[in-house]
Amino acid sequence: MLRRATVFDVFDLSRVLVRSITDLCTADHQDDPEVIAQWVANKDPATIRGWIRNGAQIWLAENNGQPAAVGGLTEAGEITLLYIDPDQTGCGIGGVLLKTLEQELIALGCAEGRLEATRTAQGFYARHGWEATGGCSQRNDLSCLSMCKSLHLQD
Repeated sequence: MLRRATVFDVFDLSRVLVRSITDLCTADHQDDPEVIAQWVANKDPATIRGWIRNGAQIWLAENNGQPAAVGGLTEAGEITLLYIDPDQTGCGIGGVLLKTLEQELIALGCAEGRLEATRTAQGFYARHGWEATGGCSQRNDLSCLSMCKSLHLQD
């Protein structure tokens, strides 16, 4: 099941984000506790509650009643979050969530989607038609890759 998240989901959202970053993104953080702590610092329930209350589109995917993935987007055409719970990888949930986020961007009138991919996720996005456009300028992080996708020809 895939649905818009509410403030009642903040603990599940936080848990998925922190577990995904900690367990799946080792190519990006190299198991460095300081890097992990910095990355997850704004993934706590209180901060996520603020995102939702401020109108951010945050999505929650569930599999067999368990939180499985978190997605987010902006009305300006950017996918801001796409994280899978480590126990839910390989089930196709990420692809379904990405397709849903792309469809939401189309519904908002966006002709192109943008995102900043971690080293861990770059191959996933490329398999789903996203193209690299360069490094992430705001982060000065060589492992971060800006990507885009034309949304005109989506089926």
